[in-house]
Amino acid sequence: MSIYIVALLIGVVAGMRAFVAPAAVSWAARLGLLHVGGTWASFMASVWAVGAFSILTLVEFVTDTLPNTPSRKVAKQLIPRLFSGGFAGAVIGAAAGTTGVVGGLILGVAGAAIGTFVGYEFRSRLVAAIGGKDLPIAILEDVLAVAIAAVALFVVLGAN
Repeated sequence: MSIYIVALLIGVVAGMRAFVAPAAVSWAARLGLLHVGGTWASFMASVWAVGAFSILTLVEFVTDTLPNTPSRKVAKQLIPRLFSGGFAGAVIGAAAGTTGVVGGLILGVAGAAIGTFVGYEFRSRLVAAIGGKDLPIAILEDVLAVAIAAVALFVVLGAN
């Protein structure tokens, strides 16, 4: 699978959960599945990056379930998701060389837009289908975001 497809998928993850994407990319770099050594993105393989993004992910999982959390489609939620997707995609692209960074960034942003709006519809429709209970669907979406990231990074990159 192309590194660019992985960048698009990790962007979709960022659209669903902003911090899962950089956390997964950092873990993949730390475990040696994503080779970013010698690039501008080499810091993503550090224990500090892994720790920081992992903690931010856990915080996001909790805050997403709070009743006063705004919609992911408003600017203050959408812009960080686009940034996260672009950043994670650029890191993935860096593993392919200097020319991969721009492509990874663009596809990461596009994936984040897709993940934001499709994820919103997915969650809204499932919540309505089960009678308005958001928490089980929020947890399902957390699991789905992690699963997509794991397949994209750990299975696909691990097979290469």
